[in-house]
Amino acid sequence: MDLNRATTFVRVVETGGFTRAAEVLGLPPSSVSRAVAKLEDDLGVTLLERTTRKIALTDAGRAFFERAREALAGLEEANDLALDAAREAYGVVRLAVPPAFGGKLGAVLAAFAERHPRVRIELTFTGRGAELVGDLVDVALVFGRLPDSSLVAIPVGEVRRVVCASPKYLARAGTPKTPQELRTHACIRFGGLGAPHEWTFQEPGRKLAVPVHGPLAGNQADALVEACANGLGIGMFLSYQVAPLVAAGRLKLLLADYWPSPVPVSVVYPHAKLLPARTRLFVDWLRARLPQRIAGTIRRRA
Repeated sequence: MDLNRATTFVRVVETGGFTRAAEVLGLPPSSVSRAVAKLEDDLGVTLLERTTRKIALTDAGRAFFERAREALAGLEEANDLALDAAREAYGVVRLAVPPAFGGKLGAVLAAFAERHPRVRIELTFTGRGAELVGDLVDVALVFGRLPDSSLVAIPVGEVRRVVCASPKYLARAGTPKTPQELRTHACIRFGGLGAPHEWTFQEPGRKLAVPVHGPLAGNQADALVEACANGLGIGMFLSYQVAPLVAAGRLKLLLADYWPSPVPVSVVYPHAKLLPARTRLFVDWLRARLPQRIAGTIRRRA
């Protein structure tokens, strides 16, 4: 099949006539008419019923038009993608990240900027990234499940809330066996997980909220984790925030049977057939590297 003839036929139907299609294609009307006639000869069917005033699709013409238009759109998209990939990516990618995860992204973003020097990254710290995608940001890192199916979500791991303390603190104050025992312990309260004065746990069939108190509270995870590792008290943090210190033996995990279920982490972007090259490259970059940054080493039975 001659694709130029198929394209001409699609344009005739879309514009409603041979004359208008000729104007769009920059061809003489006689050339457009001959192309459609030759396409009909190639296929052995009549695609258009012609009168002096209008054209009308036959049943065969309607079926061919719907499939041909879809196929030609796919070819145009493939052409655009190939041309886009051949050009160096440039422009701005706006990224939204939960505040608690910001410290884990520095090396990832620096390596991307070095590889693609004409792409600039604008970073916003917010827990509402999914609400901003498409309007205020191009890509978001989202913790939790997405209710909005109009967004594309690429899974890159999962995180969970974990409870931990240093061996030094446990030797001094004892090891709690149940969440309720935390009421009598010094607790380091990280505000990035919600209400800092109350920690949520999971028991069979129900959630359990335990009031906690202690000498230190704040919304900057690194400082609080370090204080926890130095023996100030018991802390509840996200798994990736404490995984290196657990591996090094500076923190011990507690109450693993009561941890809440893990939540997925996704790279989220608008559902669009054609994304700018810079956005596609950036999403692929995060997809390949974030799983290494998100704690996968801490399990319930740690």
